[in-house]
Amino acid sequence: METLKKDALDAISKLPESATIEEIMYRLYVIDKVRKGQEAVNRGDVHSPEDIKLEMRKW
Repeated sequence: METLKKDALDAISKLPESATIEEIMYRLYVIDKVRKGQEAVNRGDVHSPEDIKLEMRKW
């Protein structure tokens, strides 16, 4: 697995030179959310489609 720093540098390097700080921050935010999602899956902290459907019916 790549390090967080390497992922961040790679993502930033792929942005155009004209990228704003907001675009850079958003890209890093997405990387963070994806990593956290992958960690949750690895821990088994997930919900089945059936669980989600039941929860949505309560809305």
